[in-house]
Amino acid sequence: MTLRIGVIGTGMIGRDHTRRIQNVIAGAEVTALSDVNRDSARAVQADLAPTAEIFDDGRALIASDLVDAILVCSWGGTHEEYVLAGIEAGKPVFCEKPLATTAEGARRIVEAEAKHGARLVQVGFMRRYDAGYRMLKRAIEEETGAPLMVHAAHRNPAVPEQYVTPMAIHDTLIHEIDVLRWLLDDDYVSAQVVFPRRSPHAHAALADPQIVLLETAKGVRIDVEVFVNCRYGYDIQCEVVGEEGLARLPDPMSVAVRRDAQARNPVLTDWKDRFVESYDIELADFVAAAKCGTASGPSAWDGYVAAVTSDACVKAQETGAVEPIELPTRPALYD
Repeated sequence: MTLRIGVIGTGMIGRDHTRRIQNVIAGAEVTALSDVNRDSARAVQADLAPTAEIFDDGRALIASDLVDAILVCSWGGTHEEYVLAGIEAGKPVFCEKPLATTAEGARRIVEAEAKHGARLVQVGFMRRYDAGYRMLKRAIEEETGAPLMVHAAHRNPAVPEQYVTPMAIHDTLIHEIDVLRWLLDDDYVSAQVVFPRRSPHAHAALADPQIVLLETAKGVRIDVEVFVNCRYGYDIQCEVVGEEGLARLPDPMSVAVRRDAQARNPVLTDWKDRFVESYDIELADFVAAAKCGTASGPSAWDGYVAAVTSDACVKAQETGAVEPIELPTRPALYD
């Protein structure tokens, strides 16, 4: 069986996912495309999916008999509407982050999926599929003993002028929020944000760097450095200190060079290069589950928890206080 996928949103990530489905992943094909910019959809059709039909809007694509499953890659404000429509149609949905632009919107998706009675939604938190993070999770489970502390960093070489202080949470830290909760098998109970001395490379509307302090229900203390003007490259670090030892996320594989009286390793500068294989694996996982009429991987509940935690972190940016993170009882569907 070939899974017929409709892609809503044909910008950078929608185009790249279409490429994956058409050229990298077996067992699926893109049969439908939709974008508010019809020329963008036509370009993806011409370059990657010549037999796909172009729809005027996402809802029409979701309802089409040409589509078995949906990829939501449109701008964040549309995600809730399209995911809810996919659930109503009974079709598996892969949604790029954010699941919704508000925690309340994400909660509505959780409630709709729980009412449906089976999982249909996978959220695009691709770090769970990264080989390094999977190795780190195994080390935590088998080697280091119960986690006590986590030290992490998320560094970008530079960001554009439109990147402002809250985006350090909603666009950057969001990945750590999900993957650290998955690594620790734990939930957050509080957040605080502190601001070190400001980088001279940060523009006026951006406080950079930031340090986010999280506490979990089991008492693990987490510090995450978010530094989006570090200049030297795209660098993701994570170290988990346990009762019996520590485990550190490996750097991406690279060739060490010795030349001109120097020893050096290259540092990546683009997040797409750092996690390219993770994107391939997460979509392959979605395709495999969608063929069975369900979803796997990061769930709508995970998307909701990330939204609640993000909101608490942004509030902590504003107040400087330790802000509580409160979650309702997790629906049985996600146990």
